[in-house]
Amino acid sequence: MIMRAIERISGKGIVIRGNDIDTDRIIPARFMKCVSFDGLGAFVFNDERSDESGKKHPFDDSRWAGNPVLVTNSNFGCGSSREHAPQALKDYGIRAIIGETFAQIFAGNCFSLGIPALSLEKAEIAILQALIETKPDTAILVDIKKKIVSADASNWDFSMPESQRKALLDGTWDSMAVLAAAEKEIAELASSLPYLAG
Repeated sequence: MIMRAIERISGKGIVIRGNDIDTDRIIPARFMKCVSFDGLGAFVFNDERSDESGKKHPFDDSRWAGNPVLVTNSNFGCGSSREHAPQALKDYGIRAIIGETFAQIFAGNCFSLGIPALSLEKAEIAILQALIETKPDTAILVDIKKKIVSADASNWDFSMPESQRKALLDGTWDSMAVLAAAEKEIAELASSLPYLAG
Protein backbone atom coordinates (compact mmCIF):
# COMPACT_ATOMS: atom_id res chain seq x y z
CA MET A 1 0.00 0.00 0.00
CA ILE A 2 1.44 3.37 -1.06
CA MET A 3 0.76 6.66 0.69
CA ARG A 4 -1.08 8.95 -1.72
CA ALA A 5 -0.78 12.70 -1.46
CA ILE A 6 -3.85 14.75 -2.39
CA GLU A 7 -2.88 18.20 -3.67
CA ARG A 8 -5.65 19.07 -6.12
CA ILE A 9 -9.18 17.91 -6.81
CA SER A 10 -11.00 19.05 -9.91
CA GLY A 11 -14.34 18.38 -11.49
CA LYS A 12 -17.84 19.70 -11.89
CA GLY A 13 -20.03 20.53 -8.92
CA ILE A 14 -23.29 19.32 -7.44
CA VAL A 15 -25.38 21.39 -5.01
CA ILE A 16 -27.32 20.19 -1.99
CA ARG A 17 -28.92 23.23 -0.42
CA GLY A 18 -29.90 23.50 3.23
CA ASN A 19 -28.52 23.80 6.74
CA ASP A 20 -28.26 21.01 9.34
CA ILE A 21 -28.40 18.18 6.80
CA ASP A 22 -27.85 15.20 9.07
CA THR A 23 -26.29 11.81 8.46
CA ASP A 24 -29.69 10.08 8.48
CA ARG A 25 -30.67 12.16 5.47
CA ILE A 26 -27.36 11.40 3.78
CA ILE A 27 -27.75 7.64 4.31
CA PRO A 28 -30.93 6.41 6.03
CA ALA A 29 -30.31 3.90 8.83
CA ARG A 30 -32.12 1.02 7.11
CA PHE A 31 -29.33 0.85 4.53
CA MET A 32 -26.66 0.33 7.19
CA LYS A 33 -27.14 -3.44 7.48
CA CYS A 34 -24.27 -4.14 5.07
CA VAL A 35 -21.06 -5.85 6.15
CA SER A 36 -18.99 -3.55 3.91
CA PHE A 37 -19.49 -0.05 2.56
CA ASP A 38 -19.60 -1.21 -1.06
CA GLY A 39 -22.72 -0.12 -2.91
CA LEU A 40 -23.84 2.49 -0.37
CA GLY A 41 -23.58 5.23 -2.97
CA ALA A 42 -26.79 4.02 -4.59
CA PHE A 43 -28.70 4.98 -1.44
CA VAL A 44 -27.27 8.47 -0.77
CA PHE A 45 -30.18 10.83 0.00
CA ASN A 46 -32.47 7.91 -0.84
CA ASP A 47 -35.60 9.29 0.82
CA GLU A 48 -35.26 12.64 -0.91
CA ARG A 49 -34.38 11.13 -4.26
CA SER A 50 -37.63 9.16 -4.23
CA ASP A 51 -39.71 12.27 -3.56
CA GLU A 52 -43.18 11.96 -5.08
CA SER A 53 -43.15 15.55 -6.32
CA GLY A 54 -41.54 14.39 -9.55
CA LYS A 55 -38.70 16.92 -9.32
CA LYS A 56 -35.34 15.26 -9.92
CA HIS A 57 -32.86 15.29 -7.04
CA PRO A 58 -29.47 16.77 -8.03
CA PHE A 59 -27.89 13.32 -7.55
CA ASP A 60 -30.23 11.98 -10.27
CA ASP A 61 -30.36 15.02 -12.55
CA SER A 62 -28.15 14.50 -15.62
CA ARG A 63 -26.87 18.08 -15.32
CA TRP A 64 -25.09 17.28 -12.03
CA ALA A 65 -25.33 13.55 -11.33
CA GLY A 66 -21.97 11.93 -10.69
CA ASN A 67 -20.09 15.20 -10.28
CA PRO A 68 -17.30 14.93 -7.68
CA VAL A 69 -17.46 18.29 -5.85
CA LEU A 70 -20.39 18.65 -3.45
CA VAL A 71 -21.33 22.18 -2.36
CA THR A 72 -23.65 22.58 0.60
CA ASN A 73 -24.43 24.99 3.43
CA SER A 74 -24.06 25.07 7.22
CA ASN A 75 -23.55 22.22 9.72
CA PHE A 76 -23.49 19.52 7.05
CA GLY A 77 -23.18 15.99 8.44
CA CYS A 78 -24.67 16.67 11.86
CA GLY A 79 -26.59 14.02 13.82
CA SER A 80 -25.20 10.56 14.44
CA SER A 81 -21.51 9.90 13.91
CA ARG A 82 -22.08 7.04 11.44
CA GLU A 83 -19.14 6.70 9.10
CA HIS A 84 -21.54 5.23 6.56
CA ALA A 85 -22.46 8.80 5.52
CA PRO A 86 -19.06 9.82 4.11
CA GLN A 87 -18.51 6.26 2.88
CA ALA A 88 -21.77 6.48 0.89
CA LEU A 89 -20.79 9.86 -0.55
CA LYS A 90 -17.40 8.45 -1.54
CA ASP A 91 -19.02 5.40 -3.14
CA TYR A 92 -21.30 7.74 -5.11
CA GLY A 93 -18.22 9.58 -6.39
CA ILE A 94 -17.84 12.64 -4.18
CA ARG A 95 -14.17 13.64 -3.82
CA ALA A 96 -14.45 17.01 -2.05
CA ILE A 97 -17.14 18.77 -0.03
CA ILE A 98 -17.36 22.54 0.22
CA GLY A 99 -19.66 24.12 2.79
CA GLU A 100 -20.00 26.87 5.35
CA THR A 101 -19.44 24.56 8.33
CA PHE A 102 -19.41 20.83 9.07
CA ALA A 103 -20.18 18.60 12.00
CA GLN A 104 -16.76 17.83 13.47
CA ILE A 105 -17.01 14.02 13.52
CA PHE A 106 -18.41 13.94 9.98
CA ALA A 107 -15.55 16.11 8.71
CA GLY A 108 -13.05 13.85 10.47
CA ASN A 109 -14.60 10.75 8.91
CA CYS A 110 -14.39 12.41 5.49
CA PHE A 111 -10.74 13.26 6.07
CA SER A 112 -9.92 9.63 6.92
CA LEU A 113 -11.22 8.71 3.44
CA GLY A 114 -9.20 11.41 1.71
CA ILE A 115 -12.25 13.61 1.14
CA PRO A 116 -11.45 17.18 2.23
CA ALA A 117 -14.31 19.09 3.90
CA LEU A 118 -13.56 22.73 3.12
CA SER A 119 -15.22 25.85 4.49
CA LEU A 120 -16.02 29.04 2.60
CA GLU A 121 -17.93 32.09 3.78
CA LYS A 122 -21.73 32.06 3.43
CA ALA A 123 -21.72 34.65 0.63
CA GLU A 124 -19.04 32.73 -1.26
CA ILE A 125 -21.03 29.49 -0.97
CA ALA A 126 -24.09 31.28 -2.36
CA ILE A 127 -22.12 32.47 -5.39
CA LEU A 128 -20.63 29.03 -6.01
CA GLN A 129 -23.98 27.25 -5.67
CA ALA A 130 -25.68 29.67 -8.06
CA LEU A 131 -22.82 29.25 -10.54
CA ILE A 132 -23.11 25.44 -10.48
CA GLU A 133 -26.88 25.55 -10.87
CA THR A 134 -26.86 28.04 -13.76
CA LYS A 135 -23.71 26.77 -15.50
CA PRO A 136 -23.61 22.99 -14.86
CA ASP A 137 -20.45 22.52 -16.95
CA THR A 138 -18.39 24.84 -14.75
CA ALA A 139 -15.10 23.25 -13.70
CA ILE A 140 -14.17 23.60 -10.04
CA LEU A 141 -10.60 23.31 -8.79
CA VAL A 142 -9.77 22.67 -5.16
CA ASP A 143 -6.09 23.43 -4.60
CA ILE A 144 -5.15 22.00 -1.21
CA LYS A 145 -1.63 23.38 -1.45
CA LYS A 146 -2.71 26.97 -2.15
CA LYS A 147 -5.88 26.75 0.02
CA ILE A 148 -7.98 28.06 -2.87
CA VAL A 149 -11.24 27.03 -4.54
CA SER A 150 -11.44 28.25 -8.13
CA ALA A 151 -14.40 28.37 -10.51
CA ASP A 152 -15.32 30.52 -13.50
CA ALA A 153 -12.34 32.90 -13.05
CA SER A 154 -13.14 33.42 -9.35
CA ASN A 155 -10.93 32.32 -6.46
CA TRP A 156 -11.88 31.90 -2.82
CA ASP A 157 -9.64 31.10 0.14
CA PHE A 158 -10.97 28.09 2.02
CA SER A 159 -10.37 27.04 5.60
CA MET A 160 -9.83 23.59 7.10
CA PRO A 161 -7.77 22.25 10.03
CA GLU A 162 -4.12 22.79 9.15
CA SER A 163 -3.15 19.34 10.45
CA GLN A 164 -5.58 17.76 8.01
CA ARG A 165 -4.38 19.90 5.12
CA LYS A 166 -0.76 18.89 5.76
CA ALA A 167 -1.71 15.21 6.05
CA LEU A 168 -3.52 15.36 2.70
CA LEU A 169 -0.47 16.94 1.10
CA ASP A 170 2.05 14.43 2.45
CA GLY A 171 -0.19 11.37 2.14
CA THR A 172 -0.41 10.55 5.84
CA TRP A 173 -4.21 10.98 5.83
CA ASP A 174 -4.45 7.25 5.01
CA SER A 175 -3.69 5.53 8.32
CA MET A 176 -3.60 2.06 6.73
CA ALA A 177 -1.01 3.18 4.20
CA VAL A 178 1.05 4.73 7.00
CA LEU A 179 1.00 1.43 8.91
CA ALA A 180 1.84 -0.57 5.78
CA ALA A 181 4.79 1.73 5.04
CA ALA A 182 6.12 1.10 8.55
CA GLU A 183 5.77 -2.70 8.39
CA LYS A 184 9.47 -3.34 9.02
CA GLU A 185 9.65 -0.97 12.01
CA ILE A 186 6.47 -2.45 13.48
CA ALA A 187 7.86 -5.99 13.18
CA GLU A 188 11.14 -4.93 14.82
CA LEU A 189 9.34 -3.31 17.71
CA ALA A 190 6.99 -6.26 18.13
CA SER A 191 9.96 -8.67 18.32
CA SER A 192 11.51 -6.62 21.13
CA LEU A 193 8.42 -6.69 23.33
CA PRO A 194 8.67 -9.46 25.94
CA TYR A 195 4.93 -10.10 26.03
CA LEU A 196 4.92 -10.77 22.26
CA ALA A 197 8.06 -12.96 22.24
CA GLY A 198 7.62 -16.39 20.69
